[in-house]
Amino acid sequence: MLVVMRHGAAENDIARVVEAIEDMGYEARPMPGHQRTTVGLVGNDGRVDGSRIAALAGVQEVIHVSKPYKQVSREWKAEGTIVPLGGGLTIGGDEVVVMAGPCSVESEPQILAAARAVRESGAAVLRAGAFKPRSSPYSFQGLGLRGLELLARAREETGLLIVTEAMDAEGLVPVAELADIIQIGARNMQNYSLLRRAGRAGKPILLKRGLSATIQELLLSAEYILAEGNPHVILCERGVRGFDTATRNLFDLSAITVVHGLSHLPIVADPSHGTGHRDMVIPMARAAVAAGADGLLVEVHPTPDRALSDGAQSLYPEQFDQMMKESRPIADAIGRKIAEPAGVRA
Repeated sequence: MLVVMRHGAAENDIARVVEAIEDMGYEARPMPGHQRTTVGLVGNDGRVDGSRIAALAGVQEVIHVSKPYKQVSREWKAEGTIVPLGGGLTIGGDEVVVMAGPCSVESEPQILAAARAVRESGAAVLRAGAFKPRSSPYSFQGLGLRGLELLARAREETGLLIVTEAMDAEGLVPVAELADIIQIGARNMQNYSLLRRAGRAGKPILLKRGLSATIQELLLSAEYILAEGNPHVILCERGVRGFDTATRNLFDLSAITVVHGLSHLPIVADPSHGTGHRDMVIPMARAAVAAGADGLLVEVHPTPDRALSDGAQSLYPEQFDQMMKESRPIADAIGRKIAEPAGVRA
């Protein structure tokens, strides 16, 4: 960080900046110039509050030379992180992991049918919400703990790993006991108390980009989890709000490339929420694989027309099977492959 002093700043103003930096536990290096003095902060570990310095007398501006996030950046760790998921499955390497299933657990027959269908087509992880954050308080909110029990039943029968959402710090405990991957949803991306608890949960975390979040804000949220000692974070691009109503969200495929350049963390794509329309999901899934996504998060329902949530963007099982068949040669073309489910892996 570089502190630029005002032209003609008094010596005691410069001394106060140096003192403040040293009080924060860092080294200060004043650099007198012909017209103004700058003060360099050495040893920035990402915890520096620049506003504390900017408010001091004589300071013109504070320039952040390095990224505000540290542990998630390529500067901190050059090689890509490979997150172990269990059953020999990993994400972040050469394999593209497909996570598929309904938006929410609705009943035992429904979730078992979905699990069987997505596994038959080659998905490695079952996605479904036991707890559902909804925009309307009158919409289906999920089955709660009963939904977790049904997910455990689906894993027992199919061998699929489970990713499901924790909505708050209290609810994270039962989710962590059941899930192979804990999902932090878009609405909770900046729920910092939840992020800190997730960082201490001892499970891989799938962190979805917020509805209006920048990529930097997504990475800063991931930093909260890593700062608590959990390096196993998977980012997720699921679309952000735009002004065009033709799609549910603006599916930002460029975020995949941007994140890979800035961070060592893997990133998956959610074309279901990204578009909100069933007929757009398969083309965007293909595009995400081609763009280098480390995985796909896709909504699939046995009977989408009777789904209690997100039926319009959920694929029929036969459509999901088509998506998987079309995605495999794309992955092959860029030197990757679609990960096989447990029990099928070589």
